[in-house]
This record gives sequence, C-alpha cells and structure tokens, in this order.
Amino acid sequence: MAKRDVEAAVGRIGLLRDVTHAEAVAGLRKALGDRVNLVVAKAAKLAAERQLRELIPDLLVTFDRLFEDAVERDTQCWGKNAIAKALTELDYRESAPYLRGRRHVQMEAVWGGRQDTAQTLRGTCLLALASCNDITRAQTFRLLVDSIADEAQGVRIEAVRAVAEMDGEEAALVLRLRARVGDREAPVIGQVFDSLLRLERDAALPLVAEFLDGADETIREEAALALGSSRMAGAVEILLKALPRARDAYFRKTILRALSASRQERAMEFLLGLVRDGIRADADGAVEALELHRESKEICAAVEAAVRDRAER
Repeated sequence: MAKRDVEAAVGRIGLLRDVTHAEAVAGLRKALGDRVNLVVAKAAKLAAERQLRELIPDLLVTFDRLFEDAVERDTQCWGKNAIAKALTELDYRESAPYLRGRRHVQMEAVWGGRQDTAQTLRGTCLLALASCNDITRAQTFRLLVDSIADEAQGVRIEAVRAVAEMDGEEAALVLRLRARVGDREAPVIGQVFDSLLRLERDAALPLVAEFLDGADETIREEAALALGSSRMAGAVEILLKALPRARDAYFRKTILRALSASRQERAMEFLLGLVRDGIRADADGAVEALELHRESKEICAAVEAAVRDRAER
C-alpha cells in the first residue's frame, strides 16, 4: 500500500472515535484484519480507548498472525506493541499472549547492522504477566527473574517494575539481591532503588543509603534521586547527612535536586537557607534545584526573597 493510502486508512480509523458503538466495533474489526501494521496499531489503540472488550478475540487472532513472518508483516513491532498494550488496558489477564510476547526477539536490519525491535513488546508483556491469574505466583517470579537478565536495558527495567508489582517479601528479596549484584547500566539499578523504596518504605532506606558513598558515580546519583523521589522524611535526613561528605560538585547538585524533588518542608527550608547563606556554588545549585517548582508562585516568591536577602547582606 502506498504511503498516501496508509495515511488515509489510518485517518479513517480516527473517525471511528465519534461513531456509535456498533459502528466502531465493525470498523475496528475490519481494520484489525488489515495487512498494514500501522493500520492494525491504530485500530488496537482505539479499541482500548473505547474499551471495546468484544474485540479481544480479534486482537488475539491478529496478535498471533503478526508473529508469522514477523519482520515482513510487522516491522518495528508496531502492531504487536499496540495490541499487547490494548489487551492490558482492556484488563485481559490470561497469560498466553503475554508469554509469547515476553520471549519474542525480532532482529531487523538497521544502518550498520541489525537491531532487536521487540524490546518494548517484551517489556509490556512482562508487566502484564504480573497481573495474570492463570499462572502461579512462583511461575511468574521465575519468568520475571529470567527477564531481569535480558540483553536489553529497557526490558530489564520493566522486569524490575513487574517484580515490584508482584509485591510481598519475595519481590523485595529479589530486588535487594539485584541491588547488591548490580547491573552494567545505572538506570536499571535506579529502578531497583525506586521499586524497593516503594515496596519496603523505611526498611529500604539503609540499603539505598549505602550506595551514596559508592565508587560508581552514576549509581550514587541514582541512589540520591531515588531517595528524593520517594518523598519520605527519613530519605531527606539521609540526603542532608550525605551532602557534607560529597566532594564532587555535580554530585552535590544531584543531592540538592533530590532534596527538591522530595517536596518535604524540611528539604525546602534547607534549600532556601542555602540560597540565603550557603557558599556560592551551593546557593546556585539550590536555586537550580528549586526550579523544579517554578510553577508554584509561593515557592518562587520564597526563592526571590532569599536571593534578595543574600544580596542585601
């Protein structure tokens, strides 16, 4: 199909957003059978938006079809990605399609070699497995633990998030082990920290705090930002105690950003105090960190007052 025809077909699907329920079902059912994956992807997305659960069988049939001669039928996994996401938004909780998507690798030609285009699909399906009710908790954990070792960073991150969705002691222990073992890419460990703090709250603080003094600067930064985003009072105290030990200028700024992200009153007062009385580098870092709240008139006014007070003195 020519590019112009594809654009027209995708545009026609958009018109089904405002038609009757029956017309939408009929139109989207036809679109899901289209041979162009962009058309299928658009139809799947709209089926989820309109919560058309009667289209679940059609979504499943199309999903399976797109695995056959996958590179030709569904380049970049656009169709499979959209269908997997639609199934989760339609609360489909049977594991079969997600199990298939979780193990799919689709190597496609790119400039200079080949690339796996199924990473998003695997991540989406991993998260969906955490809520499936036709496989045991132990089976799900085995699958998720295996995927924490996936080659793709994004899939490992989604596997960590899925483990956290399982909740309970087993999930926390898996994440603690992953934090100790580490990962070759810092964002994965950052997600581990975020998930642990959400699961264990205060009990996770000592573990994450240890990494503030580690040798890897990127892991130090991930730990600081995770503590800040947890918005826990205990995390703020840990960050305040870590700041005097931080010698690297960029890491000091990271701690200040983390304090600002916490939105805790104690942290905000400390940052405003730095603006008024801190050494110039910390004062500038505090102002930069407080820019996170630039939409708050109250905080902006407090920053301006602190800057004026510093200038007057």
